[in-house]
Amino acid sequence: METSWTHTTVMLDEAVDALTADRPDALVGCYVDATFGRGGHTRRLLERLAPEARLIAFDKDAEAVAEAARITDARFSIRHQGFKDLGELPPRSVTGLLMDLGISSPQIDNPARGFSFRFDGPLDMRMDTTRGESVADWLATAETQQIAEVIRDYGEERFAVQIAKAIDARRQERGPISTTTELAELVAGTVKTREPGQNPATRTFQAFRIFINAELEELQQALDASLNVLQPGGRLAVIAFHSLEDRIVKQFIAAHSKEVYDRRAPFAAPKVMKLRALGRVRPSEAEVAGNPRSRSAILRVAERTEA
Repeated sequence: METSWTHTTVMLDEAVDALTADRPDALVGCYVDATFGRGGHTRRLLERLAPEARLIAFDKDAEAVAEAARITDARFSIRHQGFKDLGELPPRSVTGLLMDLGISSPQIDNPARGFSFRFDGPLDMRMDTTRGESVADWLATAETQQIAEVIRDYGEERFAVQIAKAIDARRQERGPISTTTELAELVAGTVKTREPGQNPATRTFQAFRIFINAELEELQQALDASLNVLQPGGRLAVIAFHSLEDRIVKQFIAAHSKEVYDRRAPFAAPKVMKLRALGRVRPSEAEVAGNPRSRSAILRVAERTEA
């Protein structure tokens, strides 16, 4: 019997409001949901947009693309691509661009996807299961130093070296790690202290997921592409869930929201800003109480200038 996993969209109205509120003239434009997931933001946007508007979604998860096929609205289309490919859209063609960087609950809760230490399943973690290598495949051959660097850099884990050495020792003694339970138990046996309420494997699982999907690199590519595809006055809204992502988004908006002077040419006109920062939003207390997975979310909003 097929199992149905539910998903609660984080900051649903806040994100859609950031793109559409008080912008009646913009509701006829082209909008992009760069991370379709299970389509919560897309469906709410379609409720808001004018009949002549268009909405394009991106997602590299085949299950998300299958879910998108259930939307019969003629204004909607989806691409089975990661959001790093935003640059394929025509320049200055997008009125509103949304990036929700969280993984969906069906991805987390389905043991076959291998994202969670809470369920026993194959150690996969690929967003797009049709290509690339799984975490298990990578761990089977990766150098111990590289494993340590990934855990340290993407998981901000202070026991990264010890965990990497334990993984290598396990490979030498009993062969590669192939399941989520094996990895979680190995990490738990290596990490002796952890923040209250946090599973010892949390940071390691995060690190491997980010690395195997090149999430931070793809985010930077998508942000860079946004400057080209957003039209003047177009809005960018990004929801991040951990400090590594949010730092990239924050620094990107900040870097393009100020005039830059060339110190070598002090009398030259400054390089004009390309974005105008519109603020930061956190989920409400009511949302966090109803959906604990939203507690770390940060929504940052910016608007493309005429530059």
